[in-house]
Amino acid sequence: MRLCLSGGVAALTLSMAAPAFAQVQSPREDGTVVVSDAEVPVSNLLSPEGAAYLRHLIVDKPFGEGPPLADIKAERARQDKIMHVFLDPMLKRYPVKITEERIGGIVTDVVIPAGGIAPENRNRVLINVHGGGFVTGARSASLVESVPLAAVMGIKVISIDYRMGPEYQFPAASEDVAAVYREVLKTYAPSHVVLYGCSAGGMLTAESIAWFQAHGLPNPAAIGVFCASLGKLAAGDSAALAMRLLGAPGRPAPAKAAPPPPPRGPSYLGGVADDNPLAYPLVSPAVLAKFPPTLFITGTRAFEFSAALNSHNQLAKAGVESQFHGWDGMFHGFFYNSEMPESREAYDIMAKFFDAHMAK
Repeated sequence: MRLCLSGGVAALTLSMAAPAFAQVQSPREDGTVVVSDAEVPVSNLLSPEGAAYLRHLIVDKPFGEGPPLADIKAERARQDKIMHVFLDPMLKRYPVKITEERIGGIVTDVVIPAGGIAPENRNRVLINVHGGGFVTGARSASLVESVPLAAVMGIKVISIDYRMGPEYQFPAASEDVAAVYREVLKTYAPSHVVLYGCSAGGMLTAESIAWFQAHGLPNPAAIGVFCASLGKLAAGDSAALAMRLLGAPGRPAPAKAAPPPPPRGPSYLGGVADDNPLAYPLVSPAVLAKFPPTLFITGTRAFEFSAALNSHNQLAKAGVESQFHGWDGMFHGFFYNSEMPESREAYDIMAKFFDAHMAK
C-alpha cells in the first residue's frame, strides 16, 4: 500500500487501533505520551518480498554498526560494501553502461541503458546527487540511485561526485552541483533536465534549487526529493517512532564516568544557521514559492516521513505542484533494494513524474 497526496494542502489522518495489551502511561504536562508493551507486527500491506526484507532488517540487523565516523575511510569502505549488496543484483535486473566523465570540472558517473537512450529522451537528462549523510555514498549509493531510472526511462543519468564532510563543509556540494548544472545547460534546455537524490541527496537537491535561485540559474523541469525533506530530516512523529519500529532499542541509562566519544571532523552542515534558506529552504516561503514541481518518496517507518510530508504540504501551500508518495511499512531509502516490488513501484512513479514534466 502506498499513500499518494497531490495538489492542495494534504490533510492526512492516520488512525491506529491500539491493541488491548498496550499500556499507555499518564500523559506528561507537555503532552508527551509514553507507550510500553505495544506490539507492532510487520505490516500486512507489504508484498511478501517487502515483508521478508523488513523482518530481515529488524531481526537480523544485517548492516550492524560501523566504525566511529572519526575513521572516515573505514566508514566509507563499509558503506560502499553495503551499497554493492544492492548494486550487484540491480545491475543484473537493469543492465547499463557506466562511464566516468569530468563535467564542469567535477567528477561524475554517467549511466546510460545498455540498449541505448530512447529516441524521445535524446535531448533529456537526469542529474543525481547521492545519499550518504554528506560523508559517504560517492560512486556507490550514486549508482544505486541512478541505474534503475536510467534503465526504466531509457535516459542518461549524470551522478555527481560532490564534495563531502568532514573534508569540506556547506556550501561545497551546492557549488559542485551548480558547476555541473551550468555545463549541462550548454547542451540541454533546463526544461529537459531533472535533478533528484535520496537522503542527503534529497536535501542537496532542495539546497541546489535555493542555490540556483540565489545565483541566477534557471529551475530544472522538476526535482525528486526522496527519503528527505526541504529542511531538517528529523521532525514530527516519525522522528520519534521510526527507529523503534525498526527494532532499535530504547535509550540506555547513561553510564557513570562514560569515556568521551572519539573526536570527529566537522560535519558538513554543522556550522550552518537553522534559518539559512540555502541549507534549509523550508524556512523561506519566498524560496519555496519559486520551486519547480517536486516529487517526494518515503515510507511510514522512515524517520523523515513526517518532515517530508510537511515539506509537501508547505510547497502546496506556496502554490507549487507537489506529489507525495509513501509506502506503508517501508523504511529510509527502501528503494535501494530493487528486489522488492515496492521499490519497482517507486521507480515507475519517479519515471512517470519526470517524463510528464520534461519538455518533449
